[in-house]
Amino acid sequence: MKRYIPNALTLLNLLCGCIAVLFTVNDNFISAAIFVFLGIFFDFFDGFAARQLNAQGELGLQLDSLADVVTSGLVPGIVMFKLLGLTELGWTDSSYNNFQISLHELTGGGYLSFLGLAITLASAYRLAKFNIDTEQQSFFKGLPTPANALLVISLPLILEFQNNDFINQIILNKWFLIGFTIFSCWILTSNIKLFALKFKTYGFKANATRYIFIILCLVMLVTLHFAAIPIIILLYIVMSLLDNLTSKKN
Repeated sequence: MKRYIPNALTLLNLLCGCIAVLFTVNDNFISAAIFVFLGIFFDFFDGFAARQLNAQGELGLQLDSLADVVTSGLVPGIVMFKLLGLTELGWTDSSYNNFQISLHELTGGGYLSFLGLAITLASAYRLAKFNIDTEQQSFFKGLPTPANALLVISLPLILEFQNNDFINQIILNKWFLIGFTIFSCWILTSNIKLFALKFKTYGFKANATRYIFIILCLVMLVTLHFAAIPIIILLYIVMSLLDNLTSKKN
C-alpha cells in the first residue's frame, strides 16, 4: 500500500495544476498562485515520500514530470500570455487589477502574447532532459520548473499586492516581459549547475550554501514579500555559480 503514497501526492500536484490553469484562464491570479504553491508543495513531498518509503520507480519519475508540465509549465506560460496581452492592449492604472482579457481582444491587438507560451515549451523540454539525465542527483542543470513557475507567477502577485506604480510600469513594459520570457526559457534549458536543496547530512560545513540561502530567503520574504521572489531566484543562480567556482578551486 505504501508504494502508492508518492504517486498519490504526485497526482495531487497535477490536480492543483489543473485547478490553477482554470483560475489563470479566468484571470484569477491569486487563486491560481495558491494552487501552484500547493502543487509545488506536493511535488516536493512526493519525492521525499518515495525516498523514505523506498518506493522510487520509473512510473513515479514519468508521472512527476507530467504533473510538472501542467503545474510548473502550462500555468506560467498562460500567466505570461496574459501579461504580454496587457502590454498589447495598453496599460492603465486599473489594468493590473482587472485581467479581463479575451482571446479576441488579444489577437486583435497583436500576436505578441503568444510568446509567453514559449515558457511552457521550454519547461516541457527541460523536464524531458531531466528524465534522461543520470547526473542530476545532487544538483540541477538549469532552473527547475517549480522555481521558474514561482518566478513567473510572482509578477501578477507583485502587481496586485506591492502597490508600487514604478514597479508596475516596469513589469508591464513590453520589452521587459519579452526579455523576461527569453531569460526564463534560456535558464530552464541551460546546462548551468544549480545546487539542490537536498540534505545528505545536516552539518553546517557541508551545507553552508544551502543554509545561507534559506536564511536569506526567509529574511527577504519577510521584508519584501512577493517582490522577494525574483530576487531569490537571481540569488539562487548567483550563489550556485559562486559555489561552482569554489568547487573547481578545491
